[in-house]
Amino acid sequence: MPERLKDVGEAEDPDFFKMVEYHYHRAVMVMEDSFMEELRKYHHMSEEGRKRRVKGIISVMSVCQSTLEISFPIRRDAGAYEMITGYRAHHNTHRLPCKGGMRFGIDVTRDEVRALASLMTFKCACCNVPFGGAKAGVVIDPKKYSANELQKITRRFTLELAKKNMIGPAIDVPAPDVNTGPREMSWMADTYAKTLGMNDINSHAVVTGKPINQGGVQGRNEATGRGIYHAVDNFLSEEKWMSQIGLTTGFKDKTFIVQGFGNVGRFAALYFSQAGAKFVGVIEKDISLYSEEGIDAEALIKHMNVKLTIKGFEGAAEFKGGRELMYENCDILVPAAAEKLIKKTDAEKIQAKIIAEGANGPCTPAADEVFLKRNILVIPDLYMSGGGVTVSYFEWLKNLSHVSYGRMHFKYERESTFHLMDSVEHSLQSKLKGVRIKPTKDFEKRLTGASERDIVNSGLDSSMENAAFHIMQTAEKHNLCLDIRRAAYCYAIDKIFKTYEEAGLAF
Repeated sequence: MPERLKDVGEAEDPDFFKMVEYHYHRAVMVMEDSFMEELRKYHHMSEEGRKRRVKGIISVMSVCQSTLEISFPIRRDAGAYEMITGYRAHHNTHRLPCKGGMRFGIDVTRDEVRALASLMTFKCACCNVPFGGAKAGVVIDPKKYSANELQKITRRFTLELAKKNMIGPAIDVPAPDVNTGPREMSWMADTYAKTLGMNDINSHAVVTGKPINQGGVQGRNEATGRGIYHAVDNFLSEEKWMSQIGLTTGFKDKTFIVQGFGNVGRFAALYFSQAGAKFVGVIEKDISLYSEEGIDAEALIKHMNVKLTIKGFEGAAEFKGGRELMYENCDILVPAAAEKLIKKTDAEKIQAKIIAEGANGPCTPAADEVFLKRNILVIPDLYMSGGGVTVSYFEWLKNLSHVSYGRMHFKYERESTFHLMDSVEHSLQSKLKGVRIKPTKDFEKRLTGASERDIVNSGLDSSMENAAFHIMQTAEKHNLCLDIRRAAYCYAIDKIFKTYEEAGLAF
């Protein structure tokens, strides 16, 4: 562990970038011997040479390779001019393109962008998505700008990144993040396609999270929340893990709280509820604010068939202070709102058995230690929030192939299914006259063939299940018990190490 990071494990409010570095180096401490063993296949290499090579690759994996700071002017609607600052960081390019969201926020900093880029590197590796890690942020409060002004900012920022060769379908592919969405991604794709990407047939693959008619993919909007559901489900399905924390398997009758009711929290709550869990969470945000954001909260609540205690909602209990939400009794707590939300003092009072990290970096390392001592399972952010980047990968592939998922074989599969049923029915009628084959309800739903949404959701489910299996396997292999965060980092850096080791370090 580097000297500058030794205090991070006990710090009440550590630097976010140092938090990610700290988790990385804790995983390296577990994996270093296996890395050395990996290089024993090179009989010509001395023991000292192996050590130097391992140390070199570990160093390469840990640093943020490039960070760009851009400042540019815009003309406000009222005629005033204003300088805007934005950042884009490439943490690791072991795979290309790099991948990471673009956020708007008044508190965006260079270090935050670097930290999120590094987390994206390990998230992509953990979730088996062949991208490097990147992130972008623009230092503005989007609520203080008109749609016209936001479009100017987004397009100019895109153009500046493209001029510096920091984005492109084969270089770096941004996605939505905090305070950005399909609208901003559409502006970015259009700007790139009409400028530096004008001769690139794959130009719309420069970003993901776009509207459907601009090359987006069905299922992207709810992907992160759906990924959280699959991630928790994979752990809840394993009796050997649940027995360690005193829970039964499955979602049925489990209680949960979601901290943060944005896009991620809403869909996570919806899928948890549909699986049989009970929402007892308190959302401190006034319900009228959701209406301003285009969210019909009351309709969502009715669809979930649960009663949320939202301030401003009829019959709801008011809760003073967002932090008090975390201390309510429940089985699963989903912090989906902010970085470093749960600190050591919070961890000592939380009553949940599972912490499902829907946000990036919601728990400090000191809080992690408390959870481990209290036998509370923390399912880490680099796996939990991997649904978004997984479906972004599917969108990127769709843009490169220029064909919607299911289009080429949708009708063929549907007709094949009917022919199969007809064939079975005729075979049976040759022996048992009058026999009719009727599909079950579940099979009947699939008779028409798989839509793009079906294919995307199935791929996401499979990816999350595969990642969970390897994380659990890594935890058992290295005897990490409930330290799933370290297991996830170990699994991720092992893959990145092998990529560098086999490809070699350039020059």
